[in-house]
Amino acid sequence: MFSVDVGQEERGTILVLRGELDFDSAVQLDEVALGDPAHDTATGPVVADLAALTFCDSSGISALLRLHRRLSTRGRPFLLAAVPHPVRRLFALTGLDQIFTVHADAHEALAAGPAGPAPAPGAGTPARQNRKESA
Repeated sequence: MFSVDVGQEERGTILVLRGELDFDSAVQLDEVALGDPAHDTATGPVVADLAALTFCDSSGISALLRLHRRLSTRGRPFLLAAVPHPVRRLFALTGLDQIFTVHADAHEALAAGPAGPAPAPGAGTPARQNRKESA
């Protein structure tokens, strides 16, 4: 099962990915994370928290790259947080560690964003919660 939780914080957006990011679930990441840019008024970095990601294949990597590319065209940094060791190793083997900026956790990533120091963990208030799951 794969799910994506989307939370808007004061300094940016956090996507929490859980489960297996593969061919079947990559479409869900596209739908939830990319949405309709005409209606997206959020600013600041987008952080993908991968701490609960249990698997990622080439389709999952492609979905992350699509998200990175689309956000870049809109001037929003895309950062990764808490990348599990097997996924980090895959990024190193494929050279993606040169493309993605990785942080220890989502709050560290937001603090490193262009908006300056982040508020203390837990200080942000989720403005939007969105959850999408697949079996």
